[in-house]
Amino acid sequence: MNFKQHTLPNGLQVIAELNPSVLSVAAGFFVRTGSRDETDAVSGVSHFLEHMAFKGNDRYSADDVNRIFDEVGANYNASTGEEVTMYYAAVLPEYLDTTMDLLSVLMQPSLGQDDFDMEKQVILEEIGMYDDHPSFTAYDNIMATHFSGHPLGQSILGTNESITELNRDQMHTYHADRYKAGNITLAVAGNTDFDSLLEIVERHCSSIPAGSCDRALPDAQPQPQVRMVSRDGSVQQHIMQMGVAPRGTDDLRFAAELLAVVVGDDSGSRLFWDLVDPGHVESADLGYNEYDGAGTWMTYLSCMPNDVEENIRRMKRVFDDVNSEGIRAEELEQAKNKVASRIVLRGERPMGRLSSLGGNWVYRGQYRSVADDLATVRAITMDDIRELLDKYPIEMITTVGVGPRDSLQDIN
Repeated sequence: MNFKQHTLPNGLQVIAELNPSVLSVAAGFFVRTGSRDETDAVSGVSHFLEHMAFKGNDRYSADDVNRIFDEVGANYNASTGEEVTMYYAAVLPEYLDTTMDLLSVLMQPSLGQDDFDMEKQVILEEIGMYDDHPSFTAYDNIMATHFSGHPLGQSILGTNESITELNRDQMHTYHADRYKAGNITLAVAGNTDFDSLLEIVERHCSSIPAGSCDRALPDAQPQPQVRMVSRDGSVQQHIMQMGVAPRGTDDLRFAAELLAVVVGDDSGSRLFWDLVDPGHVESADLGYNEYDGAGTWMTYLSCMPNDVEENIRRMKRVFDDVNSEGIRAEELEQAKNKVASRIVLRGERPMGRLSSLGGNWVYRGQYRSVADDLATVRAITMDDIRELLDKYPIEMITTVGVGPRDSLQDIN
């Protein structure tokens, strides 16, 4: 492994983890923009822009972009979150030049009116599709509730109203502001050499407009709330809860990831043995999510509607026990093995390394190798877990339910 970093004159940051022992190469643009950077008037525009990027520009049409990606056998896609929009492709090394040409087009689409009008209908259909998924509805509502009044409360997809009202000029303005070279990181992992890579990148990416933009990072101040979304046709009740956890720059995030595995992994965790294995629920888990300036514990529970309150109390008893008594040494060791295996298995492929490579740079401006991550995980101690629980106990502040129930009884 060999890490390299370079900044183009326009401000585009290029980072690369070079590995001649693999047979592929992956490249991805990490644009530091997402739903948290939107206003109410353009809610959903980041995700809409992700779709519009594949419509091409004056050099390549939408058909060209998808056809050429397919011709070179690329594994390509894009994703939009609260904080980052990512465009990526994994290919054989001989097709990196062609792939970078296409990826650079995605950074500078034409945003034509006809394409905009057509894709708007696709987005509205997508919103309708996700509205039919209780877990997505729960997630959208718990983010909006927990982060009420905070940028992280903005919906990734937007609403039917915001997308319907959005116009092409608003999108163009947002794109011009957020898709500046200084707000973009290009990450590359796999089999290539850095000099050749820079020649390709300079040729295809130097035309990305220079500049940078700010992001508001107010502290989140969630207040205890319960929100119920009634779905008469739902057989089960779906419950999400959220509490405060370490932010993305806090070193305690590593301990938080391990603790979430001990307490709420989908197999072998405390929630699994106490709720799922006995048949009290279909699903119960705890996850840790890190953000720019914030962090959350988040639970998901699905069970029969009449059993909700008792199962929430069962979960709370698990959390209370962990908060007061901590965890056992053997539980921590098992979690380390699970996380280490996931790091290694994901890191054996350039495409698997790309997300970690780009994410660490965008959030923290640092490079971390697989070996670095493994060493950090192995070094976590019981004292670290205790420090984490003292500062960020697993305590749920916000509750959202989706299903036939329109209210909950006392769940404390």
